[in-house]
Amino acid sequence: MTELLVVGEALVDVVSSSGGKEEHPGGSPMNVAIGLARLGASVTLATRVGTDARGVLIARHLTDSGVRLAPGSVDAAIRTSSATATIGADGSATYDFDIGWDVTELPTAGFELVHTGSIGALLAPGADAVAACFDAVDDGVLRSFDPNIRPSVLGGHNDVLPLVERLARSSTVVKMSDEDARWLHPELDPLAVTAHYARLGAQVVVVTLGAEGSLLRVGGDTVVVPSHSVRVADTIGAGDSFMAGLLFALTNSIGVAHVMGRTAAFGDILQAARFAAACAAITVSRPGADLPRQHEVVVSPQLGTERGTR
Repeated sequence: MTELLVVGEALVDVVSSSGGKEEHPGGSPMNVAIGLARLGASVTLATRVGTDARGVLIARHLTDSGVRLAPGSVDAAIRTSSATATIGADGSATYDFDIGWDVTELPTAGFELVHTGSIGALLAPGADAVAACFDAVDDGVLRSFDPNIRPSVLGGHNDVLPLVERLARSSTVVKMSDEDARWLHPELDPLAVTAHYARLGAQVVVVTLGAEGSLLRVGGDTVVVPSHSVRVADTIGAGDSFMAGLLFALTNSIGVAHVMGRTAAFGDILQAARFAAACAAITVSRPGADLPRQHEVVVSPQLGTERGTR
């Protein structure tokens, strides 16, 4: 079985809505690891959590979904990170973070895919260790990156953009939301953003567009992948669910060697993106970052549209 490594933050989402407050395990990289494992992948998460009540909640959540913790991920001396998520009337979420990220060494051997993103990829001092991990893995390893920008934690545009592009240059797959794309590249439209990251070296680039679907670029070809029409409970974990679905399909349905060797057919990668869209639709239809299991995912027969080049 393909062994996958996810690197980044695991935290507790304190969800505040009109109905009160609830606490749920969260964090973008952890959600991706959970999503991959629920779909059937063999996944290890390299993160930082304490042994406090929130750390125990996270560890139990990971175990329940079959995700292993990398050695060194649990430290009794630290406080488990948290994020307060406020849910708006339209189901959208805004976040206020209490997080530290001080990893120094990360595993690099024995994996066919390494994924990172969000705060864990970009927050000092741990960001340097994440970049070093990406640089240290073998050339045949598929590296995936989702910046999932959190400006309130990470700082200003001029500080963050070089870090994003540093990781993107090492990545096979880059996925971001349209909000991320606007924040990072306000001068570019989504199609131009996909072209920019393809020029940096990514073989597969996705910009998700919410209800309008997602824009997929493979080499010089682009396609709009439709979203699924569902009743939205909230958007927590939607992008992470898309990321997990995409990576699962790329590694299990297509295969790392074909993706890395650029021998995967465009139609197969499009099918992987359609699978990812189906995963995201399930997640937004229920509260919190409740990512689907494989038997729940039904891929729409509708194909992507507007294929072209730019």
